[in-house]
This record gives sequence, C-alpha cells and structure tokens, in this order.
Amino acid sequence: MSSETMQAVILEKGEGGASLVLRTVPRKQPGAGQVQVRLHAAALNRRDVWIRLGRYAGIKLPTILGSDGAGVVSAVGAGVSGDWVGKAVVLNPSLNFGGNEDAQGDDYRILGMPDDGTYAESIVVPVGNVVEKPAHLDFAQAAALPLAGLTAYRALCVRGQLRPGQTVLIPGIGSGVSTMALMFAVHLGARVIVTSGSRDKLEEAKKLGASFGVSYRDADWDDQVIRFLGGALVDVVVDGAGADAWSKSLNLLRPGGRIVSYGATAGLAQIDLRKVFWKQLNILGSTMGSERDFAEMIALVRAGTLRPAVDQVLPLAEAARAHERMEHSQHMGKIVLRIHD
Repeated sequence: MSSETMQAVILEKGEGGASLVLRTVPRKQPGAGQVQVRLHAAALNRRDVWIRLGRYAGIKLPTILGSDGAGVVSAVGAGVSGDWVGKAVVLNPSLNFGGNEDAQGDDYRILGMPDDGTYAESIVVPVGNVVEKPAHLDFAQAAALPLAGLTAYRALCVRGQLRPGQTVLIPGIGSGVSTMALMFAVHLGARVIVTSGSRDKLEEAKKLGASFGVSYRDADWDDQVIRFLGGALVDVVVDGAGADAWSKSLNLLRPGGRIVSYGATAGLAQIDLRKVFWKQLNILGSTMGSERDFAEMIALVRAGTLRPAVDQVLPLAEAARAHERMEHSQHMGKIVLRIHD
C-alpha cells in the first residue's frame, strides 16, 4: 500500500441496496488548519446502521461511515503546529456545532456522512476536532468514547443536570450511549435504574454499578421500580429509545423531574400531556454536544479511571458483520473495528 492510497470500507449503492465494501481509495492530505490521523480503531454507532438501511436524512453515497475514531497524528496542514505529529488522539465527531451552547447551528454535521468517516486507515479533520487520548485508555477504548460519551454527557449532565445522590432511570441499557450514561452517573454519585429486554444485559449493567434492573417486557416494570425505591420516584430519565417506555417513564418521574430525550430508536412516543403539566415536568431534547461539552467529558474521563465498555473488537474488513451485530441489538457497550495494531 503506497502513501497515496489506503484501505477503507465504503458504503455504496448496489442492486440489493446499500452495502459495505472494502476498497483501496486515495489517502487525503491535510489542508490549512487540518490534521491527518492514522487510525488505530473506529467504533460503530446506531447512526451508521440507519444510514446503511436508508433511514437517515440527507444520505449521500458513496461514503465512508464512522463517527468515532482514535489514532496517531501522521501529518499536519498549514497553520497547525508540528508538535501534533506523533500524538495519540481521539476525534470529536461534532463538526461546526457553533457558538450557541443551547443548540447546534445550521451548519452542524456529524462526522461520517456527508464527510468521510473513520472506517478507514486514515482521516483528515480540523485540528480543533482532535484531543490527546486519555493515557489510561487503549485505542479500542478511546475509539469507543467520542459520540457515545459526548451524547451521554450532554444529556445527563448538561441538559439533565444530574446531581450526586439523585436517582436516574436509563431505559434500554446496552447501547453505547446508555452504557456511557450509566457509567457517568455512577461515577458522579447517582443511583441508577436501568431497563432492558435482555436479562444478560441487566446483569452486565449491575456489574457496571446499576442499583436495580428490570425487564421492560414485564407489564408491571414501572411498579417494580417504585417498589424498589420504597414508593419514591426518580429525579431524571435519560432516554434514547422513545416509544411506549415514555408513558411509564413520565409516571416514574417525581414532580418537577426531568426527562431528556436523545433518540427514538424504538419509535415515536405518545404522551399524556396531563401528566406533564400537573407534575410540572421538564421535557428536554439533547443532540450530541458542543466543543465545551466534549472538553468537559474528556476531562471527566481523564481525571478518573472510567473506561468505555467495549462489546467486541473486529477487523476493519468485517464491518458488515459488526453492523449485523448492532442491527440485531446483540451488543452491550461499543462495537469497535480494529484498523492498525
């Protein structure tokens, strides 16, 4: 492989729909204000699966998927300090969030479509989108951190305003974001309750610090939570699933409580507005995060011993198999692609 080409997994159109194909493609060189990163690992997100299945807005093919990555800076463009070369870094997948901390701007994008992403041997990004890798993380763990960590941090800490001693409910544990939210909440001294349709995932969540886990397949799972809490209710709900869980989540919130929505992987939710106004609930939306959010999240990880939960590490060439595992929700934590050892 020459220095002018690289291996990458391309999402391209085929007769049966979009498919992931390993190709040799030109290796991009950094322009002004950019760095080139030789990637050691990339991680999957549900977003990647939605794009492949055609269930995402503004799809442009062919493209290189992947929002998460970690590696070593291999070259810099004009105006960027040469001190970056050789540094191990993590990518911030939020592009052009903008200066308003309340919400992203009109030019906001997420790395990995339309911009080429991390399912490749190298990537070029703005220098402002790399930070030094926390030293206690290996490259697979570091690659598992960015999108899930940023989304979980903003939803839990910035929008949800979780405080030590409070109780948080995290429905649908097992995804990268929900697992990171669990770990952050435990680290911050909160009591965490989780739900899942998988008994194995509930057991894994308890190992990560969850105080109580219940199957959402049980018709009375909300009653089980209340019994566990001795009749008390929860302070915060952080939800990426949507659908039927919302109604019961609203029931479980204390008056004045907060529910933060960062996704709707299980479908749209229908709610009884009477529960909202009578209990004076706060309904908050959250998407990814700003540069400040990312810096705070990295500082939180760097200052302690938090390590993202890695479900499985597969070679880059097996990206399609990794997608299949995520599509069927077989994972607990992040699925990672190994690119360079």
